Amino acid sequence: MKINNRQQLLTILALVVVGLFAADKLLISPLARLWMNRAKTITNLRKQVADGKRLQSRSQSLNGRWAEMRTNTFPNNPSLTEQQMLNAFDKWAQESRINVTSLSSQWKHDSDDYMTLQCKVEAVGSLTTVSQFLYDIEKDPTALRLDQVELSSKDNEGQSISLALSASALVLTPQTQTQSQ
Repeated sequence: MKINNRQQLLTILALVVVGLFAADKLLISPLARLWMNRAKTITNLRKQVADGKRLQSRSQSLNGRWAEMRTNTFPNNPSLTEQQMLNAFDKWAQESRINVTSLSSQWKHDSDDYMTLQCKVEAVGSLTTVSQFLYDIEKDPTALRLDQVELSSKDNEGQSISLALSASALVLTPQTQTQSQ
């Protein structure tokens, strides 16, 4: 009779262990994963709400900055944009007294929302004239970005500096300009 009770006890214990294992696999683990995923989702949503509130509080300054950037882009007229770029580089070269030896441009249509005019400039001058030329380009409010700047010395003393730069002028399409108004 003791063996029978022991067998019943072991059977009950085995069933309890199997039941706990099944409960863990079917209920506890899935519910824990669901809870963790929900907690991550709530955290992400709270972060997004906080980011949205920050953007909302800064909307006036951001819209003002965007309006300023839009007014400083180049016109959506390829020949007029190229002429403005040539005039701008000529003005910067005259102000800094640098000798521009080469200037070429090429249009890039990377997106439906904007185009860029890629300009490659090669110039020669002293360190002072090269730095003034770069400063004039950077301080100008136009939508122009320097993509690459390469400096090299033309002589052993470093009195003559060769400059090769690549710049991109931003041209917004009419669709982009009207969407943001």
